[in-house]
Amino acid sequence: MTARAADRARYDRATAHFDAPLAIVDLDAFDANADDLVRRAGGKPVRVASKSVRCRALLERVLARDGFQGIMSFTLDESLWLARSGFEDVLLAYPSADRAGFAELAADPKLAGAVTVMIDDPAHLDLIDAARDGGREIVRVCLELDTSLKLLGGRVRVGARRSPLYSPAHLAELARSVSRRPGFRLVGIMAYEGHVAGVGDAVAGRPLRSRAIRLMQATARRELAERRAAAVRAVRAVAPDLEFVNGGGTGSVQHTAAEDAVTEIAAGSGLYVPRLFDNYTSFTGRPAALFAQPVVRRPGVGVVTVLGGGYPASGAAGPDRLPVPYLPEGLRYDPQEGPGEVQTPLLGSPADDLLIGDKVWFRHAKAGELCERFDTLHLIEGDTVTAGVPTYRGEGRTFL
Repeated sequence: MTARAADRARYDRATAHFDAPLAIVDLDAFDANADDLVRRAGGKPVRVASKSVRCRALLERVLARDGFQGIMSFTLDESLWLARSGFEDVLLAYPSADRAGFAELAADPKLAGAVTVMIDDPAHLDLIDAARDGGREIVRVCLELDTSLKLLGGRVRVGARRSPLYSPAHLAELARSVSRRPGFRLVGIMAYEGHVAGVGDAVAGRPLRSRAIRLMQATARRELAERRAAAVRAVRAVAPDLEFVNGGGTGSVQHTAAEDAVTEIAAGSGLYVPRLFDNYTSFTGRPAALFAQPVVRRPGVGVVTVLGGGYPASGAAGPDRLPVPYLPEGLRYDPQEGPGEVQTPLLGSPADDLLIGDKVWFRHAKAGELCERFDTLHLIEGDTVTAGVPTYRGEGRTFL
């Protein structure tokens, strides 16, 4: 029996009394992945990206482990909810235009002390001030450095279009704006190198493309390490009490942690290890989050149909954004239908061994987006479901 077949047997036994569709997290794999992130971080704390987890119980579980400290959130509403729930260190990773949220933040000393908001433009400060509605609490802010790699004099750009703050001088200028502005305190810098941390460098069947990606990423790491260090020096000259410099992501943990200028690493997807994180030479994780769909039809030899399953991930549309049939091994989509809103045909010889009501296990392309489809995660230890915990959706929270 292969390791994957053994996992399928465990998951089927553990969930035998639960009807699919359902979602699980294998806690043995989750904890092993957490240990690997800490090992790769080399002694620097790992800040957990909540968008890749979207379950308070699992955020609490990982933050209770040595080596993890703080949350990186994705909306202001979520940040305030987490702070009200007892999380004391929440970095909002994206700028917000939530005026009601800023009014609440500026009026509550507990929230203002726990939440740090992201800015990359003086207009963000203006918006926050206009939203205060009498609130006088100091708002903690973080600046985001654009990490993209620019080649040929800027004519070629590699990386996400995020912050307009590219140079150390740009960051220092905004840092001075914050320091002159009453009601704000600059506490951090963030720089997420998504073109390194979020792009696999070992694409199956594409050796030349994989080599090109590795060359690009090596160049990007060198360039960013120098520019990030210079940016930190420039900002510290304005704000010497800077509390943190956040960088990295699941795919670049050990590389980013090696930079002296970086004080903490961000990671989240590496806890669940969705399919987009299969193609890396820098680490190998264990799939921890899966979902099961029930077999509801047997249309013919070598084909079964499962209920639903059309859960595409965000990003540029393509086959890599689709979930993949994972267990039993050997199933594939019908290329004329793909994963459907209500039904999904699956092809392959393993279909002939599946009966009506059997479960087919899938992996989502991304991590936390799976939780937008399910209200409960069944936590499995060994071959037993030990708990069912609500996702954000299960708690009635849909932040985006």
